[in-house]
Amino acid sequence: MHPVRVSIPSFRSETNSIEKGYTVFKIDVLWNGRQHTVEKRYREFHALHKMLKKSIKPPEIPSKHVRNWVPKVLEQRRQGLELYLQTIIMENEVLPKIFLDFLNIRHFPSVPKTESCGKLSHQPVLLFLRDPYLLPSAPNTFSNVVIEGVIQGVFCPDLQLR
Repeated sequence: MHPVRVSIPSFRSETNSIEKGYTVFKIDVLWNGRQHTVEKRYREFHALHKMLKKSIKPPEIPSKHVRNWVPKVLEQRRQGLELYLQTIIMENEVLPKIFLDFLNIRHFPSVPKTESCGKLSHQPVLLFLRDPYLLPSAPNTFSNVVIEGVIQGVFCPDLQLR
């Protein structure tokens, strides 16, 4: 399952002096526990669809030609676009960069599978001078505060060390 979830809870009609009215769809994006909202017009969905065709086989997109002023038709388009986005997520193990850009999701280059096996090097993060799971039998005048803090905080939060 992907760490991305999308829904289109609403839409609104917009008008301006330059072009005739259009509809803006509000997309709620939940990605790795963080939520944000993106607003897109149908023409942006259509452009995404054309770009996705170059790299994957996207699902069918709702029809481009509808009567934008009919609320029932706009609701059907909203549902269709929501299903469109959700289907892309469900059917693709790796989401295309263009799709992540459309949803304003920051993406990081993935490590190819051939590089992820056997070529990683391990570097120690923390070095213990003694076994961190054993508590000292006698107080040490130069005790390691870091080790005792880790032991106390992680393994024995209720234990009071001397």
